[in-house]
Amino acid sequence: MPLIATLTLAAMLLLLEKMLRLFDFVVSEGGPVNVVWQMLANLIPEYLSLGIPIGLMLGILLAFRKLALTSELDSLRAVGLGYGRLLRVPYMYAIALALINLAIVGFVQPYARYAYEGLRFELRSGALGASIKVGEFNNLGRRITLRVERSDDEGRHLHEVFIRAETKQGRSLAATAELGSFLATDDPDTIILRLNRGRLVHDAPNYRVPRVLSFESHDIPIDLPRIENFRGRGDGNDEFTLPELVRIGGSEQVPEKLRDSVRANFHFRMVEVAMMLLLPLMAVALAVPPKRSTSGLGIFLSIVMVVTYHKINQYAEQMAAQDRLDPVLALWGPFALFSALIGWMYWTLAHKPGGQPIGALERVFSKSGKAITRLLGLARFSRRREAKPA
Repeated sequence: MPLIATLTLAAMLLLLEKMLRLFDFVVSEGGPVNVVWQMLANLIPEYLSLGIPIGLMLGILLAFRKLALTSELDSLRAVGLGYGRLLRVPYMYAIALALINLAIVGFVQPYARYAYEGLRFELRSGALGASIKVGEFNNLGRRITLRVERSDDEGRHLHEVFIRAETKQGRSLAATAELGSFLATDDPDTIILRLNRGRLVHDAPNYRVPRVLSFESHDIPIDLPRIENFRGRGDGNDEFTLPELVRIGGSEQVPEKLRDSVRANFHFRMVEVAMMLLLPLMAVALAVPPKRSTSGLGIFLSIVMVVTYHKINQYAEQMAAQDRLDPVLALWGPFALFSALIGWMYWTLAHKPGGQPIGALERVFSKSGKAITRLLGLARFSRRREAKPA
């Protein structure tokens, strides 16, 4: 349950942070609001690639912490069950989730990222049938300007409409109407704007004065602007699958800059998955607090370590993509240091009598907490004395 709850909570927090910006982007582009949910759905694989390791680590950590605080862990060790035996089931979870994460970052996330960029392109180009921005002048093509004061029924019914159109021959047409609506035609590149109860002004170079007329109903054909096709998949490294990264990274026919970037992205994905195999060891080392202590410092440190390592990998990937560092050294070097640190922490807890890998930090935080409490107490006492009447 802690694993599932943490994974769900982490994914929801990441999605909520992105959802606000997506709503602002979609509204500014005049697109339908339901596109936000499609874009968020395509971002779920990207956030799961970070949420799964955090959920796995906290699930194991909270389970061992509960055993340690209730002294059940000491009982299990007293009957001969060491940490290695107790970690068998957590490692089953770790291997299964690592394979799932490999499938996500290697195959699902590239296609989801491409679909996300496709929705962004369609919003900007108007291919999604973006609604008319109310209260603003909207350009429908090069020579048509439209303004609507109010719209109902998801933009199907328009109120207080103004439209002005020009032709290459110099003719112009301007119209205002109380009501308006868009109608489809047999031609997918043309729509009809039907105006009701309005006035029309028609002008041309051979007219002595513009022609003005009132109407109850008038149809104006509008040629839709031509929409460009979206690019093919693979504009960025995040859109390549793992086999494609291997093929491009090993090809001598691609530019060297692209090859370095692809290799860096491949090693970044692999170290992110390989790191999950170290999380059970780190979770156990940080889960067991010192004797007679219930401090939650290990939980805080575990999240900080995972997020910091993820950010270091992102920076190393950028350095390797710019050919400043070798991808293997830039990404597997921090992994080796991270592995050595976790190995030392686990060995200290499991094989050193009375060993506590974060014991020193626990003592420092405990003393700091007591000092802060004393300072706050002295501050409250001083305020009371100053407030006491003479």
